[in-house]
Amino acid sequence: LPPQSWTNSINQANKMALLAWAKETGIDLVQINGQRRYGGPPPGWVGDPPPTGTEVFIGKLPQDVYENALIPLFQSVGKLYEFRLMMTFSGLNRGFAYAKYSSRRGAKEAIAAFNNFEVRKGCAIVVCKSTEKCELSVDGLATSVSRRELEAVLRQVTEGVLSVTLYASPCQKRAQLAVLKYSSHQAAAMAKKTLMEGNMRLGGVDMKVDWLNPDLKQKLQFCVEKPSSSRVQGGKCLGVPKQAPLSPVLRNALDRLNTLCRRQYLGTPLFLTKCVQANSSGWLRFWCRVVIPGCPVPFSGFTWVRQDGRGRSGHEEAKVAAALQVLRILGES
Repeated sequence: LPPQSWTNSINQANKMALLAWAKETGIDLVQINGQRRYGGPPPGWVGDPPPTGTEVFIGKLPQDVYENALIPLFQSVGKLYEFRLMMTFSGLNRGFAYAKYSSRRGAKEAIAAFNNFEVRKGCAIVVCKSTEKCELSVDGLATSVSRRELEAVLRQVTEGVLSVTLYASPCQKRAQLAVLKYSSHQAAAMAKKTLMEGNMRLGGVDMKVDWLNPDLKQKLQFCVEKPSSSRVQGGKCLGVPKQAPLSPVLRNALDRLNTLCRRQYLGTPLFLTKCVQANSSGWLRFWCRVVIPGCPVPFSGFTWVRQDGRGRSGHEEAKVAAALQVLRILGES
């Protein structure tokens, strides 16, 4: 058989059963960009979408099972707001789906009832809380690309963009990394798919798109956001902050971190700093690492500082900035 005829003939019996079920129940299934969706909102829904924590991930699905078997099963424990089944071009599912309930209780009931549940003999599925990631990282952007330019492009090709933040790329020289925040996990997932499949280029540079890694997010906590008006002669981007005096919050950050670690019996923080870059404006870029004995993973990243002219070295300023970022990560600032 030709390839197209072969894919069309796959799982015909279950496809016909799905069509008959959809016609009988009146349920509307819409397929867009590799996923087939019910609801979001469902018929008769009034009010805002459900809060976070109401969606579950469903994995290890047999690829020939469809919504006619899955939706009634997952509706049996709570009201569904939305059900999304990931699909291949052949019409088989990709082995996983997402079910969003009208309440967190429905999601908890689904996990309790269906994790390790056998949808057929020998086929136990996995059901767990969806991470509902909403942030993407885009690495490899040309330094000539501004935040406004990138945001304008993203709004044309994706939906639900909440914010765009630019940093100097920690992995590539003469490149930028953007953190994109979307209104929902679904919007972020669709944006990721669009950006990856679209093979987009800005400023002649290939972009690498991925979910924002927690370790990378921690490193970026130490980096200074590139201002949107950071273009200078020659099209180069300095990516350093404007001069501003340190606030009292910054100045007592070291004392606050030491007090916090002492109060929680974490041990005394150890600071490692190294100046890795200086520019003509007097700004210094430091690599910093903060090791807290009671924390299993050290905090590390980069920060820009400027000596305040009151006798403190760049290393001291870097320690203060690093302490403030650690307090923010720990939720104490």
